[in-house]
Formats: sequence, structure tokens, C-alpha cells
Amino acid sequence: MVAHDLPKRCLSPNPLDRGKTSPWNFAKSSPLSSPGPPSECSSARQEPGYCLLLALGRVLVFSIFQVNRLNNEGYYGGVRLLMAVCKVFYNYCRDNKIDLQGGNFTLSYDTNIPRQSGLSGSSAIVCAALNCLLDFYNVRHLIKVEVRPNLVLNAEKELGIVAGLQDRVAQVYGGLVYMDFSKNYMDDLGHGIYTPMEINLLPPLHLIYAENPSDSGKVHSSVRKRWLDGDKFIISSMEEVANLPLEGRAALLENNYTKFADLMNRNFDLRRAMFGDDVLGALNLKMVEVARSVGAAAKFTGSGGAVVAFCPDGASQAKLLEEACHEAGFVIQPIRSCSFLSKRD
Repeated sequence: MVAHDLPKRCLSPNPLDRGKTSPWNFAKSSPLSSPGPPSECSSARQEPGYCLLLALGRVLVFSIFQVNRLNNEGYYGGVRLLMAVCKVFYNYCRDNKIDLQGGNFTLSYDTNIPRQSGLSGSSAIVCAALNCLLDFYNVRHLIKVEVRPNLVLNAEKELGIVAGLQDRVAQVYGGLVYMDFSKNYMDDLGHGIYTPMEINLLPPLHLIYAENPSDSGKVHSSVRKRWLDGDKFIISSMEEVANLPLEGRAALLENNYTKFADLMNRNFDLRRAMFGDDVLGALNLKMVEVARSVGAAAKFTGSGGAVVAFCPDGASQAKLLEEACHEAGFVIQPIRSCSFLSKRD
């Protein structure tokens, strides 16, 4: 059994996950989480190569790949994410009287989502694992799709990861999703209202990121404190950010891509004004500046680490963007997107 999930891209992310937003996923990179057939013992194993070796002959070969992975990701990697989602899934089913029938399983993962690039790689692993659990226990029809982003988020909260629902909604639904996190919905339903949109409404987009990020803006941000303290500039800017998806949705429905590009740029400009250059980080700023140097619209995919760019002048401008990114040492890829929902959902 294999489940894939994708990194999220956000058209209009809100730093506090409030209001409305329109994220989407793309199908270039995907983590994999795979419960295997029933075995004598249940386990969550850290390295996919290690799992294969165990299955083939119980022989451990410590490869250079594994050493490099430990150097980059530490000793925990994603195995703690798998353990957390198993716990959250079990507790939810127990509390909602969902009977789990089935044998034991193994659970492993692999991912090619770039690290430290603001593409929600951790929650993608959790979401893929959740999909495997839903199918392994045949309970997909018993756990509403609107609830699943909460389960993913709760698994990450188990590990002290501070996050919001936006990315998890994008990864559960896939494709292009309009989200409304209005307070009355969150209070009454426990989740927002999520409306899938036709993916062909999107123009051609590109993802830009640094292959080996060393600067993602390490200065502590005071924006949250200023919001809680009632800072008028922060509050008014947040309100404008929350309204951008309303305009963005209308622009997409009307095929008004000039307006769409303006809104992308406005989103980044508001974030920069609120957080400041020291918080955003020089590398993040450079990615946006490179894109804008050829006239492309550009903004962060989330809180930084990667940039989504749109070339309103078409293929010739996209070619200039690719050349500028390569010259600056950035990776650039065209974005492909797909929905994850099926009739069972």
C-alpha cells in the first residue's frame, strides 16, 4: 500500500492562518509513506533503504546515503512524525467509536521535498501516512475529509511543531482550494470551509528555491506580539492579506491574470513591510528579486524558503526567468498540480 502527498504552494498565505486563502499542491515532488503487509510486529522504521535491507535479509549496511541523511536531518528524521500520526489517528477513532479491524503493519517513508524550503515537508509525510492508515483500516468513509487536516496538525502539535491548518488543508485536498477560516466556522465546526476549484484556472507557475539553503531568516519576529498588543499597522496589514484571496479568486474566475500578478506581488510586499528584511532573510529576498528582475510576479510559498513565480508575458518571459535563476544559483521548476480527492472522500 503506497500513499503520496505533495508540498503545498500558497497564492495568498496569511501569517496567522486567519481569514481566506487559496493554496494548491504541485506534483513535482512527493513524499511516500507505505504501510506494508501484516507482519509479526508493528513498527515505524526510519530509513527506507534500511527497511528494504531488513526485509531482504536482516543485514544492516550503513551507507554514505544514511550518514548524509543523519548529518542533515538528525537521528529522528521523520519517524517521530509517523509515530505521532499513529497515536492521533488511534485516539480519534477510539473517541469517535470507529472500530479498527486489521492486522499489524510496517510504516516507512521517503521524501524528495526540499528541506528548509517552506514547502511543508513534515506535514506531507504525516498526511501521506494518514492516507495509508485510512486505507489500511478501510475507514476513509468514516473520517470526513474536512477533519483530516486537523488530525495532521494535531500530530505535529504532539511534537511541539507550531503551525496552522492552511498547509494541511492544501495537502489533504490537493489541487486548488479556496479556504475560509472565518471565526464563526472555526468555532461552530472546528474547521474552515474548504472549496476545491478547477485547477485549469491557474496560469503556468514556477517554483524557485535554493538547493542548499543556509539563510531562511533566523531573526526572531515580533509580528505576533504586535498583533496581540493591538498594533494598528499589523492589524490593518493582516486584514488586507486576508482579503487578497477574495480578489485572487475573482481574478482567476475571470481569467484576469494581470490582476492576479498584481495580487501576488502585493502579498509579498505586505509581508515584507510587516516582518522586515532581517526576518525574511537575504536569500529569500534574493529569490523574489531575481524573479522580479525579469518582470515576473513573485511571492513566498509560505513563510519563506521558496518562491512561486508567474510570468504574465508568457513563454519568452519564463525563459528569461529560468536563465536568471540558474545564473543566481537557484533551482527552478514548472509547477504541476493535481487533486487528491476521490469518490470515496
